[in-house]
Amino acid sequence: MRPDSSKRSPTGDPQPDLHERIRKRAEQIYIRNGRIPGRDLENWSQAEREVCAERQQHQRRTAIIVKVNDVQYVGEYRQESADGYEPGEFVPGEPVPVHIEGDRMFVRRSNGKILETTIVQRVGESEDATISPPAC
Repeated sequence: MRPDSSKRSPTGDPQPDLHERIRKRAEQIYIRNGRIPGRDLENWSQAEREVCAERQQHQRRTAIIVKVNDVQYVGEYRQESADGYEPGEFVPGEPVPVHIEGDRMFVRRSNGKILETTIVQRVGESEDATISPPAC
């Protein structure tokens, strides 16, 4: 049975699911630490910190900016599907192979793998275009 959508948090996750994830993590911590009794609060607090940190990591936005023919493209990508790409892998000002299809930008990395992004902004195509730093 799915939780009532009225119980969803502002991030869209159902609160009961979040509570259950924290409960399971606290249990894992309890077992991993040798089933020491009386540490419920410490285990729960640690579980909350870990689960919340994971949620923030998944909600974090990452982007790359590539300039092609005087137009800057801001392409967002999901860290978990970036196949090991780390910011700073590209040297600013160095040429990089790029392929653009609609709102998708494909950037070839030095290891031959492709970083697939979604273009969220094009700067330089119109006079009122502006760029805001990506939230990384």
